[in-house]
Amino acid sequence: PEQEQQFLMWMADLPMEKDWAGTRFLDVGCGAGRNSYWAMKHGATSGVACDLDERSLAAARVNLEEFPTVDVRSVSVYDLPFKNEFDIAFSIGVIHHLDDPVCAVSKMIDTVRPGGTVLVWLYGYENLEIYANILSPLRRLLFSRMPLPLLRYLSYLPTAALWGFLRLPIKRNEYLRLLRGFPFKHLLHIVFDQMLPKVSKHWRREEAIGLLTQNGLSNVQHR
Repeated sequence: PEQEQQFLMWMADLPMEKDWAGTRFLDVGCGAGRNSYWAMKHGATSGVACDLDERSLAAARVNLEEFPTVDVRSVSVYDLPFKNEFDIAFSIGVIHHLDDPVCAVSKMIDTVRPGGTVLVWLYGYENLEIYANILSPLRRLLFSRMPLPLLRYLSYLPTAALWGFLRLPIKRNEYLRLLRGFPFKHLLHIVFDQMLPKVSKHWRREEAIGLLTQNGLSNVQHR
């Protein structure tokens, strides 16, 4: 249920947020396929879920097996073989981990039909300055170089700190209110994901808007 909440929050500004019926989508960097799953559950008719990690794709095929019209395939965002095919192309939590985000967004735009929608969810800089300037360099220089089993065990410590912080009687924004309802295991996945990548950029608002407008998108909206 908490993953459906996240999906609806990420998609809240889309024209089809309340009715995906009849839409065909492209999920770039699908991971285990959870966002494709909820797109189908909310009425999409078909889609393509793509990634490069074979373990993630294997999980996505299991999670999406009830939807035969979703094609799970191994393909890089830089090599997307589609033109004017989808009503929406979305990428949740992926573009900020790429070496060439401008090219990636350009490739996504090419896949969408005229009048369609492109959505990217990026790590924001505003309100996360401490993380971006202090913890993110630590991730790049130390955590991202560690063996995965060791990093997995280490991630329990910041997860426990986050768990405690979320229960303090303080005012929270929308995202922190959502996190407060997550089970510990889900928070562990989120923290591990933050510590793992070698590339992870936090985007200022104007940078994120520029990423989309320089690629020719119009009517750019942001949250």
